[in-house]
Amino acid sequence: MRAVVVREFGPPSSLRVEELPDLQPGPGEVVIEVAAVSVNFPDLLVVEGSYQFLPDRPFSPGKEATGRILSVGAGVSRVGVGERVLALVEYGAYAEQLRVAEDLVIPLPDAVTYDEAAACGLAFSTAHIGLRTRAGLTRGDTVLITGAGGGVGSAGVQLAKAWGAQVIALAQDEEKALLARAQGADLTLTCGPETLKDELMAATEGRGVDVTLEVLGGDYLTQVIRSTAWEGRVVVVGFASGGQNPIKPGHLLVKNISVIGLQSSDYRDRRPAVLRGAVDEIFRLVADGRVNGAVDRTFGLAEAGDALQYVKDGKARGKVVITTGLG
Repeated sequence: MRAVVVREFGPPSSLRVEELPDLQPGPGEVVIEVAAVSVNFPDLLVVEGSYQFLPDRPFSPGKEATGRILSVGAGVSRVGVGERVLALVEYGAYAEQLRVAEDLVIPLPDAVTYDEAAACGLAFSTAHIGLRTRAGLTRGDTVLITGAGGGVGSAGVQLAKAWGAQVIALAQDEEKALLARAQGADLTLTCGPETLKDELMAATEGRGVDVTLEVLGGDYLTQVIRSTAWEGRVVVVGFASGGQNPIKPGHLLVKNISVIGLQSSDYRDRRPAVLRGAVDEIFRLVADGRVNGAVDRTFGLAEAGDALQYVKDGKARGKVVITTGLG
């Protein structure tokens, strides 16, 4: 099989495709013939060696893949050979084959393509768990999605709207704001942190935002907290702006605000049934046409470095997918 291999940490341009032995499943495992792989921002951090969890080298990056099950190990009973599935892993997906524990495999509905399922996996499950499990989003809440137009942001906009929220999307530029509006956002903003509080308070008639899915960090997070409604919830997913400002307890106390961390891969490792349930609902919404993977562009396996650079440069308008030509 072919696989993208990281032998030394470095820029996306350092990635190379190598020929490796075919995989065999162990007990409780399956081997998947990979058709499509979603590119996620953490993949870039892993390749460059700056992510909080780094695998031993050599390794293949990639946290999710779709394809067809080639073989199953002893004790596997929930899925079988030939089934179309999504797999969520810590690394290893940038390859033509992926070995994964049965617990981390989710069957695909016939109505969902490999590319779209790959685009929906990690980004949509992160948004789903953040908004539902962590923040307790309910119909009628006013929801702010920062980083709209990116993978998690696009997922958050669509899911919040599908669940009956009033959605405000904060986008990097007008092109990404246009995408957010097409995905259902009721209001889009393209401002910086220096005016964010004023714009959010004006948009909510001084009440503030009930739930925020926050991916930017730094000064953005500071102003998001100041713009949160009484008993509001801020789910911190990342720090894409590069900053990690201190949080002032006084801002939390005066309005009973909850600031909640989310490391979505912990649900994969600690509560896989919760993750599978989230993805099952996501696929039902995709099949019903209520949300979509918003695939911006696809690359071949040999172009994995170009795909990561495309994401690093901020060019992605939605999800980027790597296809193997298999499946």
